[in-house]
Amino acid sequence: MQSDRIAKLGGLSVDFQIVPFRGEYYRLPASHRDIVKSLIYPIPDPELPFLGIHLTRMIDGGITVGPNAVLGFAREKYNKFSISARDVQEMLRFPGFWKVIQANLKSGLTEMRNSIFKRGYLEMCRKYCPELNLEDLLPQEAGIRAQAVMRDGTLVHDFLIKKTARGVYVCNAPSPAATSSLPIGKMIAAEVLGVA
Repeated sequence: MQSDRIAKLGGLSVDFQIVPFRGEYYRLPASHRDIVKSLIYPIPDPELPFLGIHLTRMIDGGITVGPNAVLGFAREKYNKFSISARDVQEMLRFPGFWKVIQANLKSGLTEMRNSIFKRGYLEMCRKYCPELNLEDLLPQEAGIRAQAVMRDGTLVHDFLIKKTARGVYVCNAPSPAATSSLPIGKMIAAEVLGVA
C-alpha cells in the first residue's frame, strides 16, 4: 500500500502511484455451504481492469462472494466510507489517476452504485448463482487492492520491481502475490545477493 512512498524514500524516481481499490465481500450463510463445490470465476473482460465478483469456497467450507472494485479514499482504512486527506490529495494531483477514472468511468460508477445498493451487488452474484437472495449476503470484511498506476494512466498488471545499489523494491505485486510469495521471495533474495 505504501510502495510508491517507500521507493521515493529509497531515492528512486517514481513514475507510478498506488491507487487503492476496496474489494468488498459478502459471505453466504452456513445453509449455503453446498451451493458450489469449487471456485466460480467470471470470464475476464479485457475492457475492465479487474476480474469481478466470484464465488470462493474458503478453507473452513464457507462461501464468499466478491470482491467488487470500488475506488478507495484511504490506502489503509477498511471501513466503507473511510477517507485519508493525504491519500485523496495525492491521487487528485496525479495525472494517471484522472486517466484511469476517465477510461473506466462507466464501470467505476456501476461498482460504486453496487457498493451502496446491495441489490445491485446481488445481481452481479446472481450471474453465477441465480438462487441467491438479499438475505443471503452476510457482512464480511473488505480488502484493499494496492493498484500501481503509471503516470500515463496504465494499470500495472504485473510485478513492478525497482532496484537501487542498496535495495530491491517490490512496487506492485498483483494477484496471486500471496500464493506466489515463496518464489517471489527467492527471486528477491537472488537480486539482493547478486546471483540473479
